[in-house]
Amino acid sequence: MPTSRQGDGHPSPAAVSAVGLRKSYGDKIVLDGIDLRIPAGSVFALLGPNGAGKTTAVKILSTLISADAGDLHVGGHDLTADPQAVRAAIGVTGQFSAVDGLITGEENMLLMADLHHLPKAEGRRVTAELLDRFDLVDAAKKPASTYSGGMKRRLDIAMTLVGSPRIIFLDEPTTGLDPRSRHTMWGVIRGLVADGVTVFLTTQYLEEADQLADRIAVLHDGKIAAEGSPEQLKRIVPGGHVRLRFTDPVAYRFAADALREVSGDDEALSLSIPSGGSQRELRSILDRLDAKGVEADELTVHTPDLDDVFFALTGPAGAPDQPKENAR
Repeated sequence: MPTSRQGDGHPSPAAVSAVGLRKSYGDKIVLDGIDLRIPAGSVFALLGPNGAGKTTAVKILSTLISADAGDLHVGGHDLTADPQAVRAAIGVTGQFSAVDGLITGEENMLLMADLHHLPKAEGRRVTAELLDRFDLVDAAKKPASTYSGGMKRRLDIAMTLVGSPRIIFLDEPTTGLDPRSRHTMWGVIRGLVADGVTVFLTTQYLEEADQLADRIAVLHDGKIAAEGSPEQLKRIVPGGHVRLRFTDPVAYRFAADALREVSGDDEALSLSIPSGGSQRELRSILDRLDAKGVEADELTVHTPDLDDVFFALTGPAGAPDQPKENAR
């Protein structure tokens, strides 16, 4: 399995590794030589506008379609040389549920256990455990067609876990869910990672990636436009600032004289100072105010969020279909 070195000198295994991944449909290049590396036991989020190639990447790495080129490993197995071993190591669920609505939730689970060739007793044990884990016991005997969208999504993931995969691909798993169901799904995903499962997540909900992902890559025009932790990505976009508000016009004017590179709103008695929001920058601002004997009535720190990063990297045409959610 491909590895890299961590700061403590120990190798960090890669659950998913792609080098030079390419895919075209006719003259349209969908994936133009992208590189991905996802450490085991982490959440990786792939962001991008509609048509950016997110689902294509998931389909390739989960063996559903073939790549045109690339050195690809999943679960330590070469995707080209041993696709069957990859399939045995992974689970896949997407925005369109694989649940059969004509049978009960329990029957869906038992059917999946049969497909994994589990002995009958083992299949029933695993089914009971997963139905309980995903809070589906009360609905287990009801046709899946009667389930809410959130319940169907939980059942879909439960079915995916029957085979005990260590790597799960979740392709826009919360699309179409109401906010409460989406937050429930976030708890499910966090629980998977706590059990050591690696999660490859595609999403258009930027708050979702911010909440869940250890690392995020932004896909645009077939290439990775940027990659890093949520905090690292937020720092690549300018626009962070500290805002000071005053009730005393005299204090406002003294503060404006004391601070450099400041823009002011005379009517609102507020000052805006460019800042990354670090403790050192805040202390410097406060020290300069103290030197003038001035105290602000209100201080707020404003930093770019993933929405700013997404729009900066993909342009206005890359705006997500969903409305922007409130920052946490």
